[in-house]
Amino acid sequence: MEEQQNIQSTEDQKNIVNEPVSSAPESVTQIEQPSTLSPQPSTSEDMEVHHHAHDPAAPHHKKNWKSYFWEFLMLFLAVFCGFLAEYQLEHKIERDRAKELSVSFYNELKNDSAALKTIENFRMRKYTALKYLQSYFQDSSLINCSNTFTIELLYGYYTFSPSFFEPGDAILEQLKNSGSLRYFKSMELQKLTGDLSIAIANLRKRNAFEEVFYRENIWPFLVQYNDTKWYESIVARSNEFFVTFLKEYERTGGDVQFHFDKPEIFDRKKATNTTSIYKIILKGTGDSQYQIYSSLNSKLQEALRKEYHLQ
Repeated sequence: MEEQQNIQSTEDQKNIVNEPVSSAPESVTQIEQPSTLSPQPSTSEDMEVHHHAHDPAAPHHKKNWKSYFWEFLMLFLAVFCGFLAEYQLEHKIERDRAKELSVSFYNELKNDSAALKTIENFRMRKYTALKYLQSYFQDSSLINCSNTFTIELLYGYYTFSPSFFEPGDAILEQLKNSGSLRYFKSMELQKLTGDLSIAIANLRKRNAFEEVFYRENIWPFLVQYNDTKWYESIVARSNEFFVTFLKEYERTGGDVQFHFDKPEIFDRKKATNTTSIYKIILKGTGDSQYQIYSSLNSKLQEALRKEYHLQ
């Protein structure tokens, strides 16, 4: 009996050893793992796409000529638009600069035009005085000079700067020296500006000639024949600009007569000829250089008003 039990025990052990693993309980063998720790393998299709995306040896799609054409066209348009924007900006800056210079130039011309008219009026008065003196020196009394002679002598011989026109050309010189004249696109404006510059140079030469004649001929005459007491009495009564006083002196008729110093040595012929030549020079300057400048000044003002709509 004991032997049978031993045999049965041995068989049970064999059965246990030889029993398959699948017979183990489900709860023990099947343990669910977290999804994050066991990623699913990629499919063959995904692997293929991944492979072609990063493999440098993979074939690329070739661009046709239309693609290159459109890329070139877009690049060209971008550069061209940038160039146009820069050109428009530069053009606007030039227009603004031209407008600014035109206003300054126009005001300079207006001021010179007004000054020239005042000086031309005074030169006409001076010319009239010289005509009177030329006649008086020929045969009139040098001992008892009339009040009219005194006034005409003041206008003809004692005044110089009021009859001397010096144009202002600061803006004109700026236009020439800085190259800003190119801002004036109008050919008419450029030509008139150039002509005005030449006219000013000629006018200054004529002024210099007139000044030399006055210094070498009229001034020595005054030094030789001047009535010092008479002149000092006039100057002492004037607290204003001499020409302003002279106009008032002329209006009231004058009450202090001029007396020649040493009239016995007075050279009538020389005085007459000197006065005549001075009169000719004065008229010649006014009829030539002053008139040329005045005409160009007027044309330039008109051209500037038309081009830049100035008032």
